[in-house]
Amino acid sequence: MYELVGAIHIHSVFSDGSGEIKEITGFANEAGLDYIILTDHNTLRALHEGYEGWHGNTLLLVGCEINDKENKNHLLAFGVNEAYSTRLPAKEYTRLVKENGGLGFLAHPHENRNSMKEHPPYPWVEWDTEDFTGIEIWNHMSEWMEGLTDQNKYNYFIHPLRSISTPPKETLDVWDKLNQKRRVVGIGGIDAHAHKVNLLGFFEVEVFPYKVLFKSIRTHVFVDNKIEASSDGNDFVRAKNQVYNALHHGRCYISNYYHGDATGFRFFAEDGKQIYQMGDSVNLSNKIKLRVSLPSISGTIKLFNNGHLIGAIDGFDAEFSANEKGAYRVEVYINDNAWIFSNHIRIGL
Repeated sequence: MYELVGAIHIHSVFSDGSGEIKEITGFANEAGLDYIILTDHNTLRALHEGYEGWHGNTLLLVGCEINDKENKNHLLAFGVNEAYSTRLPAKEYTRLVKENGGLGFLAHPHENRNSMKEHPPYPWVEWDTEDFTGIEIWNHMSEWMEGLTDQNKYNYFIHPLRSISTPPKETLDVWDKLNQKRRVVGIGGIDAHAHKVNLLGFFEVEVFPYKVLFKSIRTHVFVDNKIEASSDGNDFVRAKNQVYNALHHGRCYISNYYHGDATGFRFFAEDGKQIYQMGDSVNLSNKIKLRVSLPSISGTIKLFNNGHLIGAIDGFDAEFSANEKGAYRVEVYINDNAWIFSNHIRIGL
């Protein structure tokens, strides 16, 4: 398989972001991203105006972020041709995304903040549905704002990458629980807006510039065929389908680039000569081995089953035996800093 590195959850001037499409894709090229997914609020204008496609070496895909009339229950919708009405209840637009062949990911599902009255939290509260594909387990903007105080705000504005540490425990717990019943894919989001904020009343700073956030939370996907920039329209469609297929099946993991380039990370299961990847379901046997390998940086590799830590190894690789059924995933830390979060391999479920 081939690994692609991308950034998800991005806003442009078509909703409440400050960047033009060409500006955003230019920064993505500079950052070496293979793909990015635009998710403007309740609009697919970028799609309908023909922006989706190759921009240099970066594949731009256009989705949208849908919410209900109370501005809650934000859903990242990919692979759809319509931004459904905010007058619909969350269960309804989640169902419509799925029924029309799209992918739905719950955005910042446990957002909880009070640092800015003009930016209240937008959590997911409609859990009585199974029509979503997955969950945004790590959202840069949400964590940054939840940690913001009067005492640290200047450091937070100056060092936006240094100010985030790990996905919310509540989100990870819910994600683990859901995967015991069915596959629920985890992705990471940067929630980029490139807002411009006035500090001290006399100078303006751009908070979370696109080119900065493209070096933070990344979602790595594995595809079956090599993808390269091309002017061939059919080639673009194949590339788009491969990225969305990988996200649909959970063949992906999340990393924080600030702590190092995670490209090359692998987590898979072996049952004899059979190999199973993230997102796969495996029958329980006494021969299953779970293997982890890291790229050029050594870290602390932690294995979880149904949300419970069952083993930890320091180094570049690790091997674990899977003797019990459950949803297995891996977290990797560098000097106690959260770096990599894999998707699950479901065994015996």
